[in-house]
Amino acid sequence: MSSSNKIQKKTKSIDATKKLAEKIKKQALLKQKELQKSSNQDADADADNSTTHTALSKATSTSPVSSTVDPDAQLKFNTFAELKLVPDLLEAIQQLKYTKPTPIQSEAIPYALEGKDIIGLAVTGSGKTAAFAIPILQSLWHAQTPYFGLILAPTRELAFQIKETFDALGSTMGLRSVCIVGGMDMMDQARDLMRKPHIIVATPGRIMDHLEHTKGFNLKNMKYLVMDEADRLLDMDFGPVLDKILKVIPAKRTTYLFSATMTNKIEKLQRASLNNPVKVSVSTKYQTADNLIQSMMLVNDGYKNTILIHLLNEFMGKSTIVFTRTVAHAQRTALLARILGFNAVPLHGQLSQAQRLGSLNKFKSGTVNILVATDVAARGLDIPSVDLVINYDVPTDSKSYIHRVGRTARAGRSGKSISLITQYDLEMYLRIEQALDKKLPKEDKPAREILDALHIHVDKATAEAIRQTKEIHDKRGNGRRRKNYDDDREEK
Repeated sequence: MSSSNKIQKKTKSIDATKKLAEKIKKQALLKQKELQKSSNQDADADADNSTTHTALSKATSTSPVSSTVDPDAQLKFNTFAELKLVPDLLEAIQQLKYTKPTPIQSEAIPYALEGKDIIGLAVTGSGKTAAFAIPILQSLWHAQTPYFGLILAPTRELAFQIKETFDALGSTMGLRSVCIVGGMDMMDQARDLMRKPHIIVATPGRIMDHLEHTKGFNLKNMKYLVMDEADRLLDMDFGPVLDKILKVIPAKRTTYLFSATMTNKIEKLQRASLNNPVKVSVSTKYQTADNLIQSMMLVNDGYKNTILIHLLNEFMGKSTIVFTRTVAHAQRTALLARILGFNAVPLHGQLSQAQRLGSLNKFKSGTVNILVATDVAARGLDIPSVDLVINYDVPTDSKSYIHRVGRTARAGRSGKSISLITQYDLEMYLRIEQALDKKLPKEDKPAREILDALHIHVDKATAEAIRQTKEIHDKRGNGRRRKNYDDDREEK
């Protein structure tokens, strides 16, 4: 073969190869376009589906109803007779002389009777307990089933008080209720639970103990869950226990959260446990009752006890709560007052449950008129006729201040609070004023000669009170102190 023929043949081969390559390339491009077109169609379909899903979500989701109520505004109902309540419940309400609803009751009860979940925010002493008890008892009258409602409270005292309200409102309808709190015998409580009460009022730690260890007890048929003082339940050590409780109770239920102050933690709990709740607010975060007269008195730390005794003397016969920051201060101050002839009892976490209830009942009945307490008495306790609150120790946060002074000026009555401010308390006190958005007026101090004359006697009595406090402390012993510490943790 000549060299020219070889070149021609090679050229034809190259041309054929090029044509084949171009053909393959065209087929690849065509296939790529088809794939791209298909991909775009899928994307468009996904987008359409996404839009449809979003629209459906928007159509099916309901924004929570929120209403802020002016306490002076017209009430939704003026008498409980307007609510179509069952006769037994209406009779009990009349016996308790609930003549007119409070703003929180007026706003929350109609929603609750419709079966809505409720977040209730109202200033302390505004009738929150009746606001959730009345709808639950109305529903219970028709159902008549055991373990119908669980009410969780942060402290034993508040739990007992809530039970009293339920018992009073359910007195004519055969209500069975039980209070399950720390510091009481587990076996006795187990027997009470086996009697199948309608309403269980409990601290979270103790009810969880029974759910885990009391044979035959469960809350699978529970219809109502109430968390009273919900912000405090979350502020303390209750979070993990609440999570456990929420896992073992029915998801299909009605849930109420009530508190005087709300925190951002409530939003998390709301998402976990409430279904499209109605939020009812009749107070701002740091609001005190309008009929409460608040004041402060600048005192020298060395004369603090003397000033306190002077005030107790000035308000002799008035129902008074003295708040202290520590158990030791509460015990010592109560003894100091008693040594100097005042009718005073202590209330704090290192007393036994029987002693705590004894002190509280004596004060509520008027047998004694001075209660010296730690913040265990600051929340939720309904003692209607407290005339005066004295902050012997300034609380460390604004919320505690609100709850302390909220023990007076309740249910429309007037009241007074006086905070004793030493040079060491100024920073905390200024934070409280900032939260209240106002300056508290200064209380006039007694004349120096009056204080000096009183100071001699108070000093001697203080020394004796310290001696007696140490004696009580030593008698308790390490084992007893450990037990009380565990009980207090259980409440938290």
